[in-house]
Amino acid sequence: MASTLGQWRQRLREYKNELVQNYFSYRIEAANQPYGVAFRAQPYRFLLLLSHMRSGSSLLTHVLTTNPEVIGYGETHTDYADAHDFKVLLKKVYWQAQDFRTLGDVQNLRMNHRYVMDKVLHNKKFLDHGFLKSDQVYAIFLLREPERSLASIADLKPHWSQQDTVDYYVERMVMLVEYARLINNSQRMLVVSYEQLLENTPQVLITLQQFLHTQAPFEEEYKVLKTTGMKGVGDSKGNIKAGKIVRSQRQLTQSFPPALVAQAQQVHSQCQAELRQLCQSIED
Repeated sequence: MASTLGQWRQRLREYKNELVQNYFSYRIEAANQPYGVAFRAQPYRFLLLLSHMRSGSSLLTHVLTTNPEVIGYGETHTDYADAHDFKVLLKKVYWQAQDFRTLGDVQNLRMNHRYVMDKVLHNKKFLDHGFLKSDQVYAIFLLREPERSLASIADLKPHWSQQDTVDYYVERMVMLVEYARLINNSQRMLVVSYEQLLENTPQVLITLQQFLHTQAPFEEEYKVLKTTGMKGVGDSKGNIKAGKIVRSQRQLTQSFPPALVAQAQQVHSQCQAELRQLCQSIED
């Protein structure tokens, strides 16, 4: 009897999940233009968190997506060839970023967010860059100083050589500047550092609200999502499940020779300076 009841509940869950996903797919595909969905008057704004691995991007993602006007859950691994791939993002985000377990969750079908967010940490995810010029695309660039970034990446990627790790960091920093040059509109770009997020939190939160023009403020406490800590989506280590900004940083076991750190530091300084010229920024 218990087994039969469990099977019935599983089939019911599968049927419910299929209904919800079909509902989202219909609304997304019924709209011809890439920035909207059926039964919605205003187009979405797509918010790209452009950063590098181990930058604190999972923390900033949670701060952003706790705001009721922003929906997202982390790194979706979407490949963008053109603006129509935002439809792929919409399907992933509206299914993965919300719960559909109780009758009260029916409100999650509204699709009334202003921003749909993705986090992109790798250079090959944009197969073409033309869509970055759209007025519907906004970008937040998040940078972290190289010494802890490199050590943390090495901890995450033990099969990489130290030179591989530095090469990734340097190439990613250079590409972030290239993205900013392509967008070429300071009204749609903000640059923030992880150090600012930890040490100058109130000003960062105020700046996020001013930049995105949200009615609701951003806060230090955030929602822990069903994807929080999931490998491949975001940070699976550290304090991400705390539900608030934790300023103590974990002990790292990796270290890099001063020459490699200096190489990364030079590129970081140059790229940060250029991004601050091209984007809105926060004074240290």
